[in-house]
Amino acid sequence: MPILFISDLHLSHERPEKLALFFELLRGPARRAQALYILGDLVEVWIGDDDTTPPHPEILAALADFSRTGRPLYVMHGNRDFLLGSRFEILTGAQLIADPSVIDLYEVKTLLMHGDLLCTKDTAYQRFRRHVRAPDWQRRALALPLAERAALAGQLRADSQSAMQQKAMAIMDVDPEAVEQTMIAHGVAQLIHGHTHRPAIHRFTLNGQAARRIVLGDWYGAGEIVFYDEQGPNLIDVETCLARF
Repeated sequence: MPILFISDLHLSHERPEKLALFFELLRGPARRAQALYILGDLVEVWIGDDDTTPPHPEILAALADFSRTGRPLYVMHGNRDFLLGSRFEILTGAQLIADPSVIDLYEVKTLLMHGDLLCTKDTAYQRFRRHVRAPDWQRRALALPLAERAALAGQLRADSQSAMQQKAMAIMDVDPEAVEQTMIAHGVAQLIHGHTHRPAIHRFTLNGQAARRIVLGDWYGAGEIVFYDEQGPNLIDVETCLARF
């Protein structure tokens, strides 16, 4: 059975068609896979495990229903849902995994990341990331009333969109040197990540050996995902996945 990887779904009430596809994926192909990995940005915004703003309750219920099948469910923080916590794990049966994490994928040592750590040329974003990932900042943020957290998230999102309009696209993509250094540091020749919204399978040479970087797609568009089996990765869009698997 294959292992399924998805990321950058950015689920929200504003795009009900993507919610429906996600629920269908959980009811169908994901249940015929060995495991499901969600590598960040499951939702458009997550301001705490106590947030019951729709469609979060429906998403939690669907994930819990999937977990009851016994299929492992692994979730990594992204830049939109870095406040996912222990209550999320309890409510869904998911296991939150570190970014980065290394797994054995059909006897291939593979590095999993959300991908934003590799965008090292975007120094302003990296400073922001370190700031909001700090435990003290997160404790203070989660102590705020939900309404204040929602306002804070809205302001951060507006600031981010404004900053992105002033940045070159190359700055917001991964830095090839950072990719190579990170893979070497973890002793891998294969990397799977999302974040950049540029789905592709990149093949290159690393330390004289064949290497591969698999980039997941975002669900603003077609929603490219990866089915990985003994033959390797199969990068397809979610609707094709639903039709074929």
